Amino acid sequence: MIAIAAKPLTLAEFLQLPETKPASEFIAGEIIQKPMPKGRHSCLQYETCHAINQVAKPDKIAYAFPELRCTFGDRSLVPDLAVFRWQNIPFLPDGEVPDRFELPPDWIIEILSPDQKINKVIGKILYCIENGSELGWFLDPDDASVLVFGRDRQPIVCENKETLPVLEGIELKLTPEQVFSWLKMQ
Repeated sequence: MIAIAAKPLTLAEFLQLPETKPASEFIAGEIIQKPMPKGRHSCLQYETCHAINQVAKPDKIAYAFPELRCTFGDRSLVPDLAVFRWQNIPFLPDGEVPDRFELPPDWIIEILSPDQKINKVIGKILYCIENGSELGWFLDPDDASVLVFGRDRQPIVCENKETLPVLEGIELKLTPEQVFSWLKMQ
């Protein structure tokens, strides 16, 4: 993540700025640009999103959005994956998905990139949990583990063939071994 030095802005002022590529986030009064996704990150992001939507979308249980801006509290975050229970998606009157999500995701998933600081990424997950998210995953491709956060429990590290917790109602059985096997494409 790259911190962009400038005069202090409010969240409302930040939201008036043009979007950047890669996305910038507003965290604790600071604008931080996310690193450009690299190969492993992109692969894990796509495959995880696809796996969740494949089982959760048909029955309108939940939907996983990649790189969706979520603005709530005093922050504007862009999780690698923001999963919302269907009933929590703020659909427009015509049934379309809105451009603005002003609530935390029910499940936040972050994938560590080489240029990111671990504690900054974990801090983002913790902020979401403290503000209403039910579940958080922190995927670390270097050691093929998933650190799992929940509202009323200590974080747990899942490795190998351990079943990863998912949002209640989503019939998805994944292990870290399966998730990180998506990186082996040959």
